[in-house]
Amino acid sequence: MSDNNAKPELPDHLSGNPRSPHFVKECFEHHIGIRLNGKERTDVEEYCVSEGWVKIPSPKAKDRWGNPMLIKLKGEVEAFYK
Repeated sequence: MSDNNAKPELPDHLSGNPRSPHFVKECFEHHIGIRLNGKERTDVEEYCVSEGWVKIPSPKAKDRWGNPMLIKLKGEVEAFYK
């Protein structure tokens, strides 16, 4: 790939957590947009297009390490580059 603006194809399942097996660093070098049921969401931590869900952080609940708990929302998911 000689084109510097070439973006990698977005995977079916992508996570924003670097410790996750679904984390792809090359995808996060560009801005990613997520639509759930036709509405764009900016708070998505993880998504799966084929299974139709996204995970967003809970506004209040924390796990034992102080990280926000993730809430799974289901619907039609579309991932794209902005």
